Amino acid sequence: MLQIYLPIAEMSVNILVILGMGAAVGFLSGMFGVGGGFLMTPLLIFHGIPPAVAVATEANQIVASSVSGALAQWRRGNVDMKMGTVLLLGGIAGSFVGVQLVKLLREMGQVDLIISLSYVTFLGVIGGLMFVESVRALSKARGGAPVSSRRPGQHNWIHGLPLKMRFQRSKLYISAIPPLVIGVFVGLLAAIMGVGGGFIMVPAMIYLLRVPTSVVVGTSLFQIIFVTSVTTVLHSTTNQTVDVVLALVLMIGGVIGAQFGAAAGQKLRGEQLRALLALMVLAVSIRLGVDLIVEPGELFSIGALQGGH
Repeated sequence: MLQIYLPIAEMSVNILVILGMGAAVGFLSGMFGVGGGFLMTPLLIFHGIPPAVAVATEANQIVASSVSGALAQWRRGNVDMKMGTVLLLGGIAGSFVGVQLVKLLREMGQVDLIISLSYVTFLGVIGGLMFVESVRALSKARGGAPVSSRRPGQHNWIHGLPLKMRFQRSKLYISAIPPLVIGVFVGLLAAIMGVGGGFIMVPAMIYLLRVPTSVVVGTSLFQIIFVTSVTTVLHSTTNQTVDVVLALVLMIGGVIGAQFGAAAGQKLRGEQLRALLALMVLAVSIRLGVDLIVEPGELFSIGALQGGH
């Protein structure tokens, strides 16, 4: 049967299923520059893993698939180290706050509900916005109009902010404040939702900061590595919810998948990548939303939430 026991999750799972999930999400990580947690954490929850364990363990697995994907992007010269470092500083601060928030929610007995609601809200909004934009870009490309998400002089209010820095790899001269704020937000999400935050960071860097799509993927993965590493350590020491056995199996699958994903991503245009990512984000959001509305088979979980003090 190839069953393995997960000590922290306190359940047995099929090792081939978990390996397959890791490889599939690793593939998406390498292709889109996202950590893949926005897909893996819900998949683990659908598979019966307790949400708090899924969140903390997935942060651990993201480290491996992101390292693998980032190395592949680094070789192609797609990493802006300076931009990644600014994002990282914000991300570490955000993850500290997020882990404390998870601890508080666990004590209140509301952590499972908040994790699911966070996913439905963020994935629904971001997936919808990305899908509309990418469909517009694709239709422009078919009509022969030039497709560019980055036009010089179109930075609007960001151009007026202080603390300007030159990001040579991204060909930008902007304030360090927006990347720092994006980093804090991503760190917060990494801790609460077990995600690398790529599904927030990639659109924010493309549409808000106007970073070229090719550089966004590598830079996003570079930042995700370190933020999720910090988040994993904090969850392990503060909440004791990291299942090492589960993380190890997911890592093996993730590392293999990320290499194939990075190669596949090179064959697609930027707007095609964004449309595919948007569809996947929306699909996960809808599935989680349905799970929140439909009466669960395990009614004791509702009792636990109502009785949480």
